[in-house]
Amino acid sequence: MWLVILITLGAVVALLNHGPISQDLNYHGFADRRVLWGISNFFDVLSNLAFVLVGLLGLYKTSGKGSINIITENSVSYKVFFIGVALIGVGSGYYHLSPSNATLIWDRIPMTIAFMAMTSIIIGEFISPRLGAILLTPLVSIGVLSVLYWHWTEVAGRGDLRPYILVQYLPMLLIPVILVCFNSAFTRVSGYWLLFSAYVIAKLFEHFDRDIYAASGFVSGHTLKHVVAALGLFILVLLFVRRRRTEQ
Repeated sequence: MWLVILITLGAVVALLNHGPISQDLNYHGFADRRVLWGISNFFDVLSNLAFVLVGLLGLYKTSGKGSINIITENSVSYKVFFIGVALIGVGSGYYHLSPSNATLIWDRIPMTIAFMAMTSIIIGEFISPRLGAILLTPLVSIGVLSVLYWHWTEVAGRGDLRPYILVQYLPMLLIPVILVCFNSAFTRVSGYWLLFSAYVIAKLFEHFDRDIYAASGFVSGHTLKHVVAALGLFILVLLFVRRRRTEQ
């Protein structure tokens, strides 16, 4: 627990000392700009459907009609997470129709909801169900506010991504530590490791967007980013169904 606290404090201090980070406008220049059936950036838009489908599947499984194994005390966290995943597909699809800072806000808000809800779930399953439930609302609120703060500072001409960077990347530092240092309430912890791996691979595809498109000639790295990330989430849902409670 002290390691988790120290990493959190270290990340906050490091970003505060860094100074404001504005949004690079080159971020919006994706490689695949093909228009099909009147839809701009067709494949980057269409690939977001995978998030909608896996989000709805997860939501169905946590609605009581499915057979997913969750901690009842944290049931809201799972629902919020999968709602966030489905909204990622909607928000990201909207953003990719016309990439700009103005539309990017609708891509990032759902992502922060999903990131923070997942953090709440991990805390609930590995540390304390009560703590996970208590932290859900503050974490999601911080996530959404981080995007709104970035948007407000961009409009004011002094863009600052630091809170959003903290919300997106701090969980990626903390979750592996929690997976290693704490015992899970369930079997098949590999689902989280696979999701983490899918996230890393997706970020690599995002980084090499143009190189992959140039090499393949038919698919871009950003499109693959969406597909791989959604696949990682789908595998997590499958393992949620198959896992069992451990004997503490």
